[in-house]
Amino acid sequence: MAYRKFAVIGAGAWGTALAQTLRLAGREVIIWSHRPELAAEIATRQTNAGYLPGVDLDPGLRATSSFAQTTGCDVVLMVTPAQHLREIARKLAPFLVPGTPVVICSKGLEQATGKLMSEVLAETMPGALIAVLSGPSFAADVVRGLPCAVTIACADEAVGAQLANSLGHLKFRPYWSPDLLGVQLGGAVKNVLAIAAGIVVGKSLGASAHAGIVTRGFAELVRLAAAMGAQPETMMGLSGLGDLVLTCGSPQSRNMSLGVALGQGQAIADVLATRRSVTEGIYTARAVTEVAGRRGVEMPICAAVDAIVSGRLSVDAAIEGLLSRPFRAER
Repeated sequence: MAYRKFAVIGAGAWGTALAQTLRLAGREVIIWSHRPELAAEIATRQTNAGYLPGVDLDPGLRATSSFAQTTGCDVVLMVTPAQHLREIARKLAPFLVPGTPVVICSKGLEQATGKLMSEVLAETMPGALIAVLSGPSFAADVVRGLPCAVTIACADEAVGAQLANSLGHLKFRPYWSPDLLGVQLGGAVKNVLAIAAGIVVGKSLGASAHAGIVTRGFAELVRLAAAMGAQPETMMGLSGLGDLVLTCGSPQSRNMSLGVALGQGQAIADVLATRRSVTEGIYTARAVTEVAGRRGVEMPICAAVDAIVSGRLSVDAAIEGLLSRPFRAER
């Protein structure tokens, strides 16, 4: 069986891309935006010019700015920025039918609490059946129907398989997993590491340094995942290594492009002032560093990114600190 009716909560680039790919899978879709004018643009013009210029959306895609109109959908996709998930989920909760699968599509940790998005959703939507979608995917690729593979995680593997069958089509391939924790950690930490990879590029430190920072960053992710009880194979999959490779390897990534700008000497406030979409790694860096510290996990690259984006260290000082660390065995 496949789920038929989907509500996508969040009409940014990623939410719109997921709504479009669901239409390609033959599903009924309504997308929610907190901006009535954007919902009207999607519904009447079949465009989202602010986030995805030059893209024609499926004419059957419905749009709304009312949570009430999402009631009765078989599945809800939460595609709000990670730091706004708690607020939006709390407002949506009264309209959710208990037992409805709610798929988290945001990548990050809550900065104020260090909690996973699934923990935030469990607190704000206790009636939801929680799942997570993550993996190497750019909105601009997905919305244009280019091939893509992702992970869908759910503790109930039967539901996970049903979600994969409902979301998937020829060009969008979901693989299911029971490891909610590992899938979320991969999506969150890679954003922080992508800022570091971008700084290496912006400073013109070379391809060898870029490979080194990505590899040692992956080691940090694996250490944290092991300490928190995630499955090791998840880190080697699409939502771990796959997403890390994509996000650290293309300036199309908001996090990597921010790092490039910082490496070139631009001020973080100036970079963010030009952006419409959220750069999640900025907020996740502090949460990841604090969670790692509480568990005794060493994550020097993530800590350096946190120090840079918070203004406690300059880029040059952070790089010098990393290069001055003692030599050690590779594990």
